[in-house]
Amino acid sequence: MKRLKLVMAFVMLALGISAYGQVTEAPEWKAEIRDKSFDAGDTITVKFTAKIPDKWYLYSSDFNPDLGPTVTEFQFDENPEFKVIDSVVPVGAKRKYDEIFEGEYTYFTKEAVFKQKIEIQGKDPVINAVVSYQICSDENGQCIPFTSEIPVTGIKQNSTGEKNEELEVREMQAFQNNFRSGNEQKEGVSFLISFFLVSFGAGLAAILTPCVFPMIPMTVSYFTKSGSNRKKGIFQALLYGISIIVIYTMVGTLFSVLFGAAFANFLSTHWIPNLLFFAVFVLFALSFFGLFEIRLPNSLINKMDKQSNKGGLIGIFFMAFTLVLVGFSCTGPIVGTILLQAAGGEMLKPLVGMLGFSLAFALPFTLFAIFPNWLRSLPKSGGWLNTVKVTLGFLELALALKFLSIVDQVYHWDFLSRDLFLILWIVIFSFLGLYLLGKITFPHEEKRSSISIGRMISALLVFSFVIYLIPGLLGAPLKGLAGYLPPMSSQEFNISKLTASSSISRNEKENIAECGVPKYDNLLEIPHGIHGYLDYEQALKCAKKKNKPLFIDFTGHGCVNCREMEARVWSDPKVLKRLKEDYVVVALYVDEKKELPESEWYVSPNDNWIKKTIGAQNLDFMIQKLNANAQPYYTLVDNDGSLLSAPKAYDLNVDRFVDFLDNGLKRYKSQNDQGISL
Repeated sequence: MKRLKLVMAFVMLALGISAYGQVTEAPEWKAEIRDKSFDAGDTITVKFTAKIPDKWYLYSSDFNPDLGPTVTEFQFDENPEFKVIDSVVPVGAKRKYDEIFEGEYTYFTKEAVFKQKIEIQGKDPVINAVVSYQICSDENGQCIPFTSEIPVTGIKQNSTGEKNEELEVREMQAFQNNFRSGNEQKEGVSFLISFFLVSFGAGLAAILTPCVFPMIPMTVSYFTKSGSNRKKGIFQALLYGISIIVIYTMVGTLFSVLFGAAFANFLSTHWIPNLLFFAVFVLFALSFFGLFEIRLPNSLINKMDKQSNKGGLIGIFFMAFTLVLVGFSCTGPIVGTILLQAAGGEMLKPLVGMLGFSLAFALPFTLFAIFPNWLRSLPKSGGWLNTVKVTLGFLELALALKFLSIVDQVYHWDFLSRDLFLILWIVIFSFLGLYLLGKITFPHEEKRSSISIGRMISALLVFSFVIYLIPGLLGAPLKGLAGYLPPMSSQEFNISKLTASSSISRNEKENIAECGVPKYDNLLEIPHGIHGYLDYEQALKCAKKKNKPLFIDFTGHGCVNCREMEARVWSDPKVLKRLKEDYVVVALYVDEKKELPESEWYVSPNDNWIKKTIGAQNLDFMIQKLNANAQPYYTLVDNDGSLLSAPKAYDLNVDRFVDFLDNGLKRYKSQNDQGISL
């Protein structure tokens, strides 16, 4: 079988060779050196780069040549003026398992980068390199071998030691685009599955609201009376459920298409939408408490209802539309919360969220329409539905504070500290517990003479949550809620912070003496006493001075997952030790609204918008260099700004994060051991 696969591979190679004329030209190679001045005996590093045509890739040099594809090889003329030391080292190559050759190989897309250590032994040596390699395209099945000559010029002895500043700037920003690993993609799929399940649970919760639950028997009666044909009834019920899913998923689709990454960042961090969301959530909470009722215009609902009476497929669709509109007053906050959670720059999340919600929401209507006898087992509508509604009101009130907290953090208003936030939550959930115990009643309710088992158990859970919150007032991290609470730095009273202040002060002085005071340290911070930087260029210079790799944390004030990663992963001693000792850490906030001096503004080639703020420039840097815009996003680079490993996104597995840090450090040390100039 393996022989057959190898034959197929060579056939593909032959086809590629025969189609040689269809490829424009061989990739363009360049040889660059940072220092063009030297003394005899010095060692220089030559950087070879090749531009790769779109939709093609170039095989690297660091995989088993017996695997099948042509390994990139460099050969140098024998010359007493110089000596080649060790083998050429690829920088930032991707890895992939090939099913045809049954093995793992490395490759480059867009740009290939190799570095070679060379010892200068004579005066003004002329170095010529010949590189043999192969480029392939999966779209047309072509693989084409090439051989290119690359002269290394401009080396002179006893010069003033000036450096090629243009090259240095280019190397500082030499991130490779679209550097993604299969492991990272799996993590993304896993996260979407989790988000789908959460949205599915929200859909089930929406069914229990008083706006939706009474609609189940009404809907089922429509299908049972519409005809005696059992098959037709099942078909109509399935179509009804599919229509509900389509309507909600269309909302997610429109949200994705109309509102891209820039709008998602605006939506999740700007004061206008967040204060609006705060007001809307408070408004819904008051409505759930019975102060007033929120309803869509009757004219709109009546129009949809008339369309549903027409019958046929269109009638069933509009009947589903009517259900969505009638249930809006209860499902609106839940749907809005899902879409806001998805507002992190990822196009798939709103679709996945709405699909999960609508699937759970449509399921009971469809099943009860197919099996109408199940209706007898349903509890009758009554006071329990009002209890669900009031409980949702308390939850809406608690969630409203999150939007107010985001505004407070992003704009540094400093009025909603962590302590005050926790106090408000303790009060809100205490009132919820008292309500469930019947100690508090609303004007539209009757006072209860007894408490059901369900309400008693719910009250116990709520008061347990309140007790869990109380230690947070003394500085307990409350890791389970890290994403929703203000940062620990806003805590006015923190016992652990007070006891650690002296040692932190000494470490900070040592760090400042070596690399200078971090820019923006009066506005931004890095958690857990990590003394890092908040500006990429400053951090890169410090990494060069300390001879350490750079850990880049793309984060944000309003990033729930970022806070959760910091509380549950970064706080682990194994991770914290590596971040403090092995790396220079830089936190790039993508939602910081601090406006920079006009001299630092620029127009982004990505969207042609002027980038004026710290956050806008950090987000633009992330999109341009990594083709990513979701946070958190962790990136490891060497002193040239070249990636050491595939970036890592949200992942609460501590061991995987430790491996991520260790692998990056190992690759960095490997480059140093081989004499690669960083």
